[in-house]
Amino acid sequence: MAGWLTTHVLDTARGRPAEGLEIVLYRLGGERAEIARKVTDADGRTDGPILPEAAFAIGTYELIFHAGAYLRLSGQAGGGVGAGPLFLDEVPIRFGMAEAAHYHVPLLLSPYGYSTYRGS
Repeated sequence: MAGWLTTHVLDTARGRPAEGLEIVLYRLGGERAEIARKVTDADGRTDGPILPEAAFAIGTYELIFHAGAYLRLSGQAGGGVGAGPLFLDEVPIRFGMAEAAHYHVPLLLSPYGYSTYRGS
């Protein structure tokens, strides 16, 4: 069995998937290396695994969800693009993958909070 990584972003304040949110995946180790960069679709998912089976390796990773840009574009930032700092801008989630399996790391997002878990 090979491993892979997927994600899903839900906008809990609006009760719908978060479309157009940029996500960057890094592998951590000796140096932080960017592995993938994707944008969520109308279902709040990426067009395929953010880390496909062919690229899977056991290790420590970090997903950066560019929540601030999404919140501004969706009108949840309390102003336009030039508004002041947001409570949430980039949301980092650091996690380990210790075996070849399907890892699913969803993000439940609102302008003032978020949660995540290991999904299925």
